[in-house]
Amino acid sequence: EPAVVTVGQIEAGVRANIIPDRARLVGTIRTFDEGMREEIHARVRQIAENVASAAGARAVVTIEKGYPVTSNSPDLTAKMLPTLERVAPGRTVELRKVTGAEDFSYFQQRVPGLFIFLGITPKQRLPRVETNHSPRFYVDEPALLTGARALLHLTADYLHGAAAAAGPR
Repeated sequence: EPAVVTVGQIEAGVRANIIPDRARLVGTIRTFDEGMREEIHARVRQIAENVASAAGARAVVTIEKGYPVTSNSPDLTAKMLPTLERVAPGRTVELRKVTGAEDFSYFQQRVPGLFIFLGITPKQRLPRVETNHSPRFYVDEPALLTGARALLHLTADYLHGAAAAAGPR
């Protein structure tokens, strides 16, 4: 599985001609597997401490785990895919894995979960689409109706399937 280690912020020194006595690096670690995430955390810590030690310095590594890995239940996905196809015929696709982090993953640790992307960007804007965290983010508002309809049908079909599995009362 791929993983991403990003250093997005480096803070050090106060002047261009003075060697700083400390530096702070801040970033993110994204994986698709909790075991791999733990291994990468250990490796980042080991590399930083060993490089610092080799230079006669000390590294203090603090890793905040953040959200757990967001991962759809394969069984629930297979069960609900026909519902999504019915609500959005010809527009339902299974995406490859993405490294987004979501608090939804806490729910998925307790019960099987299905995280879906709604697809709110009109086709004519796709070549130059801005990300969700951009000030130029754009929502094609009629797509929100599709999202509401999808959630309603997913809920009804899931509950109907659970009731059918439980048998007559």
